[in-house]
Parts: sequence; C-alpha cells; structure tokens
Amino acid sequence: QVQLVESGGGLVQTGGSLRLSCAASGRIFSIVTMNWYRQAPGKQRELVAAITSGGSTNYADSVKGRFTISRDNTKNTVYLQMNSLKPEDTAVYYCHNRWNNLSYWGQGTQVTVSS
Repeated sequence: QVQLVESGGGLVQTGGSLRLSCAASGRIFSIVTMNWYRQAPGKQRELVAAITSGGSTNYADSVKGRFTISRDNTKNTVYLQMNSLKPEDTAVYYCHNRWNNLSYWGQGTQVTVSS
C-alpha cells in the first residue's frame, strides 16, 4: 500500500514562491517516477512535473523555467519548488505515482496566487 501526503500549499502574491512536499510511505519510492499534477476549478487535472527514479525531469510548458521538481530518496519525499507564481497557477496540487498498474494520489494541497 502506498500513501502520499502533500504539504506546503497556501496563499501567495503574484511573483511569490512556494515549496510543496509530498511524503510517501512504502518501499517502492526510490524506484518509481513521481509526479505532480494540478487541477484548477472547472478544468481537467494536468501533469505539471515528473521525476524518474534516476532523476530525469519533465515539465509542462506552462511552468518550465519557474518550477523545479526534486526528490530525496532517503526521506521518501518529492518536492516542487514554485517560483514566479502567477494567478493561473492557482489550483489544487496533487502528488501521484503508479505501481503495479495502480495509481496512487495524495489528498491535494491548495495553492492560491493572488493578483
């Protein structure tokens, strides 16, 4: 069983920064790709960033150059550093991974960027 718990969301002004964390339970953390998704009101959930077990990263075009995903396998934690935040980044952010054809999601953390 995999459990994912996000933290670090909040209210920030345009141009500000936040760092999200996702703590994972289970023994598989170091061998799976970890993802951050977000879902804004009335919109579909979208992939924001991903990091493989080897540390390769991928970003949505809308966040490239502003967001950085990283992981600490000794702490079973993945991070999302978000800089130069914009109002359009407002959403619930979810941590996700996939193992044995099952998807695991955290409960989400709200990020609100005021203009």
